[in-house]
Amino acid sequence: MKKKQETPQIKICGLTRVDQALKCVELGADAIGLVFYPKSPRNITDMKAKEICIELPSKVSSVGVFVNESFEFIMDKVNRCHLKTVQLHGNESPALVRRLQNEDVKVIKLLYTENEPSTINAKDYDASAYIVECDKGILPGGNAMSWNWGKAKEFGKAFPFILAGGLSLENIKEAVTTAIPDAVDVSSGVEFEPGRKDIEKVRAFIKAVSQIEIPIENKRNLRVIF
Repeated sequence: MKKKQETPQIKICGLTRVDQALKCVELGADAIGLVFYPKSPRNITDMKAKEICIELPSKVSSVGVFVNESFEFIMDKVNRCHLKTVQLHGNESPALVRRLQNEDVKVIKLLYTENEPSTINAKDYDASAYIVECDKGILPGGNAMSWNWGKAKEFGKAFPFILAGGLSLENIKEAVTTAIPDAVDVSSGVEFEPGRKDIEKVRAFIKAVSQIEIPIENKRNLRVIF
């Protein structure tokens, strides 16, 4: 069993290139997110996703991001692309979460603080972990919009969760010390265009997370997500 950690784990999401994924890992990313959603500018092909996954070190989690897809569709991508974890980013049912977990697939379920599916229904899903956002944008996900991260703090006392939504180098310290997440998820905050990461921004972001000191009054044992 992995030991408890002192700073949040880091997921870099929306990768589309092998070289950039490996560089993110070299810099300290714990997970790489691959988006299987045609409406997203970061949507990735099966071939490219597989190329990335087979090159990742075993300690790094490959996370496939899906929006309202069927069990069959998701499992086809899991097997075809060698995904370790599935992130459900739509209105998927608790039954789908359970069915995927019965296939030994780790499941991260998106919940919103201000919309449905809501954080108040977390127990219904019994997912491996949750990704928490506020739902302000047009597409599912953070949409590069920051929000009141403190709304997730109480949730994190009861459930393992990943903080997402508008995170960047400029606000990551405030976000982490306010919400105390087990992990953080960043995409647009470290890009120079959708699907293409600015490696210097990735480097600075990861360094910033590693240097965050959580105030004593807010400390708890952070859980390992990936």
